[in-house]
Amino acid sequence: MFKGILIEKDEAGYRAAVRDIDDAQLPEGDVTVRVSHSTLNYKDALAITGKGPVVRKFPMVPGVDLVGTVEASSHSAYKPGDSVVLNGWGVGEVHWGGLAQKARLNGEWLVPLPAQFTPQQAMAIGTAGYTAMLCVLALERHGVTPDKGEILVTGAAGGVGSVAVSVLSKLGYTVVGVSGRPEESDYVKSLGASEVLDRSLFSSAGKPLGRERWAGAVDVVGSHTLANVCATTSYRGVVTACGLAGGMDFPSSVAPFILRGVTLAGVDSVMCPRPDRLVAWQRLGQDLDLAKLGLITNEIGLGEAIAVASQLLEGKVRGRVVVDVNR
Repeated sequence: MFKGILIEKDEAGYRAAVRDIDDAQLPEGDVTVRVSHSTLNYKDALAITGKGPVVRKFPMVPGVDLVGTVEASSHSAYKPGDSVVLNGWGVGEVHWGGLAQKARLNGEWLVPLPAQFTPQQAMAIGTAGYTAMLCVLALERHGVTPDKGEILVTGAAGGVGSVAVSVLSKLGYTVVGVSGRPEESDYVKSLGASEVLDRSLFSSAGKPLGRERWAGAVDVVGSHTLANVCATTSYRGVVTACGLAGGMDFPSSVAPFILRGVTLAGVDSVMCPRPDRLVAWQRLGQDLDLAKLGLITNEIGLGEAIAVASQLLEGKVRGRVVVDVNR
């Protein structure tokens, strides 16, 4: 038996609770992992609260991230005792995820825990930090260098935004953050932002084109915010889009793309190929200031995750939430 958060949906309704789960209930997979830590992401909060159609089959253990030690393996790349990390691949949606003390997984979804990180640090990074690094890599791939100009990061006090600000500033970019929480401005600046703008400047319907300012951007919000970011991006600038906290719609026009040559680069972390994941984790080991990672992180126990999920959706959670599944 092991403990985990189990989401159920039946005639009695939708509910999530910490349960004792039998090992025999674990799904199919060729690697069994004894989990040490998981995380609480926006998607996990939607799954736990039922406020978004994240979970595709029931019952479900949520948690799109996990780190732990291989307990049993029939996969050629892993043996008992190996430390591994998982991000995405539909865990917590269609396959039992990381908010439990055990997980059984497809070995192809795993990557070795980088030597630079403790398990807790790996989850402080988690899907959010790994996604932020994919955004940075996309900016670099499209030729956005520090000398090109300012980089805008929306949702800068959240998980993706916090890591993006930290990494970009360490790489020498001038970073401007956007946040709907003025009280978090000092926090965002401590991560390396030169300026923090209020979310209200971007959250309402705007013009097809605005004054050019951003050489690049990392957007986690979508909707009007993404449209306004594109409209104010400089000639041949690049906007990476990786989130939908403000909505799935994109009320924009073609003007930024055909008049200024702006590139809108989509970033997907869930099904990202394994070679790209390995590069992202290698770069995080190189380009993320671990001292700043400590500023970004809050740690909770498994029993606290359900309550914190609601707070996260209400925008009351700063940075990253690491879940110690054994307390």
